[in-house]
Amino acid sequence: MAKLPVEKMRELERRFGEIEARMASGPAADVYVKLASEYSELQPVVKTIREYEKALAETSDLDAILADRSVDKDMRDLAEEELPALHERIEQLEKDMQILLLPKDAADEKSAIVEIRAGTGGSEAALFAGDLFRMYERFSSTKGWKVETLSASEGEAGGYKEIIATITGRGVFSKLKFESGVHRVQRVPDTEASGRIHTSAATVAVLPEAEEIDIEIRAEDIRIDTMRASGAGGQHVNTTDSAVRITHLPTGLIVTSSEKSQHQNRAKAMQVLRSRLYDIERQKVDNERSADRKSQVGSGDRSERIRTYNFPQGRVTDHRINLTLYKLDRMIEGDIDEMVDALIADYQAGQLAQLGEQQ
Repeated sequence: MAKLPVEKMRELERRFGEIEARMASGPAADVYVKLASEYSELQPVVKTIREYEKALAETSDLDAILADRSVDKDMRDLAEEELPALHERIEQLEKDMQILLLPKDAADEKSAIVEIRAGTGGSEAALFAGDLFRMYERFSSTKGWKVETLSASEGEAGGYKEIIATITGRGVFSKLKFESGVHRVQRVPDTEASGRIHTSAATVAVLPEAEEIDIEIRAEDIRIDTMRASGAGGQHVNTTDSAVRITHLPTGLIVTSSEKSQHQNRAKAMQVLRSRLYDIERQKVDNERSADRKSQVGSGDRSERIRTYNFPQGRVTDHRINLTLYKLDRMIEGDIDEMVDALIADYQAGQLAQLGEQQ
């Protein structure tokens, strides 16, 4: 096990105490919000550090009792009984601490933009894209996150050819970032008379929602075109040129939004463009950092088939970590915590292994 960075632990405790004192002194509202954010981030780390230090002190006391021959036998026997459980607790706290002290992804606390596109499989793929969107929508609801659709292109038989939405809340990206990739479904479509299983797919991309501070878009680097927008099937026809298409000239990225308000469309399209450019920058940095060692889960390759949903057998398999869960009906209803937590744990184990190699 990698050695715990004692100096860093001391510094975090000192910083936590400093924040507590500053919050108690009644700072201005904007300063208080920033301090509160850092406080809630440090709180679980410092709590674990203090529990670890307390366990070490208790071990030291028990060792002293065992070493002191003037202490009566019953007392020493009791100390000997307590030590194994205390050693186990220290070992667990050390593991917890190592995970809490791992280098943080700067985007983890951000909200996210989720893009789902139907792949191979025609109407069935669009229906599956709709199932995936509802799965993330229900999962978000259990977390208290807000979901807002930015743009959607509906499939002919239902579902979506493409849907883009923001999921707003603290830590959304940290929970959903490993959902990026190709999701495959195997099931018997309602229209299939012979009961033959069809395979179709949808691609999911999860981007950290970028703010203006994260990425600068120069006015001369974009071209904005307005177009006539109309609703599905000719309904709600909007007779003004309200749909917006933004082209980012240096990269060739194109983003469109076609709601009723041109002002809203421009804001939404810029929001998606900013997040896509931020994602490109992050991918570039990640690729440089992991040129010699690629994390199995964290590669973010969106052309990679990551998961299969097999309806006849009621199972979901994540191919990156070889995890199969026989709870497809619950997962498709938004109960994806077990899968999400397993992916995060696997990624953290990889990070710990890398740290061990470096030390």
